[in-house]
Amino acid sequence: MGSQILEFAVGDERSGPYAITAGPDQALWLTLVHAGRIARLTVGGEVATYPLDTAECGPTIITSGPDDALWFTLNQANAIGRIDVDGNIVVHSLPTPAAGPVGITRGTDDALWFVEIGAGQIGRISVHGRIDEFALPDRSARPHAIVADPDGGCWFTEWGANRIGYIGSSGAITEYDLPTQSSEPHGIAVGPDGAVWVALEIGRVARLAPVSTC
Repeated sequence: MGSQILEFAVGDERSGPYAITAGPDQALWLTLVHAGRIARLTVGGEVATYPLDTAECGPTIITSGPDDALWFTLNQANAIGRIDVDGNIVVHSLPTPAAGPVGITRGTDDALWFVEIGAGQIGRISVHGRIDEFALPDRSARPHAIVADPDGGCWFTEWGANRIGYIGSSGAITEYDLPTQSSEPHGIAVGPDGAVWVALEIGRVARLAPVSTC
């Protein structure tokens, strides 16, 4: 099968397209981390960008929410942002100073879950803006990426602690050490086999298999 690769400019070379997700409007939505903007890209190549309060706010990861809007982390502004398909933006500041949110995912509970790499916490924000934070046992673990699972909880990587973590809907946290030291876990996904797959910066991928208790 042949393939064709096209490129679309969504800013200048300094804008820093960082994360991308499919929106509820049949378009792609991106964070422009260096420009401090959110971008919308149609499959036909039409681009619109939406400025945030400052260029230094650091929009990082973006995901589609349960409310037909896009939610994103503002790493440098210590906040979670929401943009609807018309470009209206609301920003929710985090209670913990210098929390440094990075990864964010849509949970199965109609809320968004995110990680705070600077504070060693997992956060949950409702579509109405209520924020709850859950401290990790090791506050220096530097959680980086997060993904929801079908059982109502979320899996996340602990980049600074060489672990994979799981948080249930009630906030209870379980952690799993990776077998190779200093493997630097980053991206994480729940695979079609029900296992958790983790990208390691050492050039490997880890698989955490579910264990039956039957």
